[in-house]
Amino acid sequence: MLVDYDPAWPEMFQDVAAELRGLGNAEWEIEHIGSTAVPGLTAKPIIDVAVHLTAADELDAFRVRLEAAGWRIGSGVRTHPVMVFEPGGVRTRIAHFFPPEQWDTANQRILRDWLLAHPDDAALYQEAKLAAARDAAAGRARYNAGKTAVIQQIVDRARQARGLASVPVYDK
Repeated sequence: MLVDYDPAWPEMFQDVAAELRGLGNAEWEIEHIGSTAVPGLTAKPIIDVAVHLTAADELDAFRVRLEAAGWRIGSGVRTHPVMVFEPGGVRTRIAHFFPPEQWDTANQRILRDWLLAHPDDAALYQEAKLAAARDAAAGRARYNAGKTAVIQQIVDRARQARGLASVPVYDK
């Protein structure tokens, strides 16, 4: 379910980041990503974060503590570990854990930065999200599949501007 932008989302992100640092590495660099990180965008009310690991296997050292606090591995993403927080079965937070070699080229961070700097593409993405939600509600397509083509176009532009090659944005 998409909702209008909530100005409380940045503060909610700060709370999630503090929680993750308390359960994991206090030195983790954590950024707000996803649609809730872009002021004005309609979004699912789920706070997405990117966590910059100091080593590829660092999450393993903190996984038990994160799971004890209610986080769980819960995504089909193949390129990096993802944990979700779903109190009462309702997803409210998603944490993407990127090893050092993936941090600078993570599509989630690149997309967020591009949307913040390019209002026309933010509007294009907004329309794709709304269309995908309508199609999903009518049973014609899955929500994520409905917006992937537009995300790919935007991320391709953003990656090209950084001198990076195109890579598939769909990684499940």
